[in-house]
Parts: sequence; structure tokens; C-alpha cells
Amino acid sequence: MKKINKYITIVRSSNTRLSSLSLVSSDAIVELLSNYYDKVDVTEVNTPTDLEKIIIAQPDLVFLGMKFVPLDARLGINDPNKIWLTDYLDQHEISYTGSSQTAHELELNKHFAKQRVRDHGINTSNFYVRQQLQSFVPKNPLNFPLFIKPTNRGGGLGIDSDSVVNNYQQLEAKVLSISMKHGSDSLVEEYLSGREFSVAILKDKSPAGYYIMPLELVAPLDDRGARILSGEVKSSDSEFYLAVDNPIIKKNVSELAMKVFQALGARDYGRIDIRLDSAGVPQFLEANLLPSLLDGYGNFPKACLLNINLTYADMILEITQLGFNHSKKIDITSVYNEPNIPALQSLELVPNF
Repeated sequence: MKKINKYITIVRSSNTRLSSLSLVSSDAIVELLSNYYDKVDVTEVNTPTDLEKIIIAQPDLVFLGMKFVPLDARLGINDPNKIWLTDYLDQHEISYTGSSQTAHELELNKHFAKQRVRDHGINTSNFYVRQQLQSFVPKNPLNFPLFIKPTNRGGGLGIDSDSVVNNYQQLEAKVLSISMKHGSDSLVEEYLSGREFSVAILKDKSPAGYYIMPLELVAPLDDRGARILSGEVKSSDSEFYLAVDNPIIKKNVSELAMKVFQALGARDYGRIDIRLDSAGVPQFLEANLLPSLLDGYGNFPKACLLNINLTYADMILEITQLGFNHSKKIDITSVYNEPNIPALQSLELVPNF
């Protein structure tokens, strides 16, 4: 079978705190894309010096599996002087998959994302930030119950049964725990008691269209009778996922997700998490613009398959092609016009809200 004469490298880190792609995921993507492209490999980036490997290799496309590299490894994710990979790649005119620096920076800092969404008039619960080791603790301005989580950790890190707090003592204990265990400030927000949804968004080939694909997520009951998508639940993949059959809820959740996606300046693909309040009104929780792409595991692949019957292989090929569409070096013809690349089936177009 004739392959397309392009070189793709999947960029990830062996440091799990930096990488959004696991080794299993990156190996699966390499195996899949190698069926269609001449050269596909993985570049591991753990330090700023490692970035030079990408420039030397001059790939036609970087399949992005991480967001940044800290200049000071001791500070890690808390380093204010990060090198954002998308900014670095833009400077060297190398194309990549997914969103650019501004969107990734908003996504990483959950309170920034919530403020951006609020500034655009989009629903999100009231919140404030408690900084680590804050010498002066202001009076809690929100009504209990509240939900507490790290401002800049993903994958459910720092979220557990103690995240729902009903009094000041519980709030202080959880803030201290997040500071000690995760070295993070705490996002304190009003607790949303309704159903939870994860909405996958994938750019369609038409100029204004996106596939908007919601799932309802149902976490198992914890020992306090709450359903919390904790780090343990996410890592064990023990939550249930359901199709969103109610047309009103599906419409409302999908519209909110698309508005958030646009407000954050995201492009091509990503996942928006939403929860209903006590009145059934959808509220933005957080975004993930480099969602898990592990076949059969992540909510993004599950949503693609359940909503539009998009297989894992076609999903990866579509994300790859969307990255090529941003090429600054060449005017590339869609790989789906090549005889050896399967075309996506004709699907109903969801308008850009």
C-alpha cells in the first residue's frame, strides 16, 4: 500500500505530570498512523533542551501530547516561566494538532477558564481562589456546600470525597490537603448537585461546523452517598457513561459546550465538562483540550463512538488531518482524498452556535 510522504512525530513526556498522552496511547497512535504515513515516531520532551530534537527532525506535523516544559524542573507545573510547546512550534513554523498556547493556558488554570467563560456571559458556578499558605484568610463569600479542587491539576487529582465541604472546618482541611499533597492553590466553587456531562467537540471539514457529542457520566456512590468523579474513579475508569437522550438537555448542554470552546479560543478538538445545578441549568466545570485518546478508555473516544459511530482509527486520522490543515509550509491536500485513506462517513453537521 502506498503511504503518504509525510513525517509525523508524537510529542509526549516521560514525566507523567507533563504528559497528556500515556506511553500506551502514543504507541497506539504510532501503530495506526504508520499504516498511512511514511514516517511516524515519538519524541520525548522532558527538558527545554529536548525541544531542539523537534527542530532538528523537522517533522511535517507534531501530534501534540503535552502542553509545556518548565524552565525550572524543581518548580514543575508551578514554574511561571514555562515554554509552551505550541508557541515554540509556531515560532519555528511547525504544524501541530489541537489548540494554541492561549487556550491551553486557560485550560490549565481552571480559575482563568472560569473567569474567561464568565466574562463571555456563559454559565459557571460562583467561585474564588484560596492561595497556598495565605496569611490572611478572608471570610468565605459563598454559601455551603462548596466544592474544592486544585486550580491547575487534571485527571481528577486532588478530588475525592472530602472535596464536598459543608462547613468552614472542612473547607480549611481540604485547602490544606491540596496544598500539602499537590502544591496547588485551591479553587473554591459552589457545589453543583445535578447530573454531570462530558462533551467532546471535533471540527468538521466544513468551515463553520463541529460535531458536538455529549455523554452523561455517572460516578459510583462514595461512602458519603455522593457521586464524585475523583482521581481514583477516573484512573480506574469505573464511572458509567450514557447517551444523552433527552433532547432539551442535549441541546442545552451542547450549546453551552460550544460557547465555552469558542470563548477559550480552542480549535479542532477538545472536551468540555458540564454539570447541572439544582434547577437543572447547565454550568461549565472545566475544559480538557488534550483529552485522553486511549482507545476504549477516555471520554473523548467514547463520545465519538457513541454519538456519531466514529471509530478510534477514524478519530485519530481526523485529528491528524485537522493538524495538517494548519500547515504553514505547504498547501496540503486532504489525506482523505488519497486512495489509501478511509473517508469519514457522511454525518449530520452540528452548527457552530
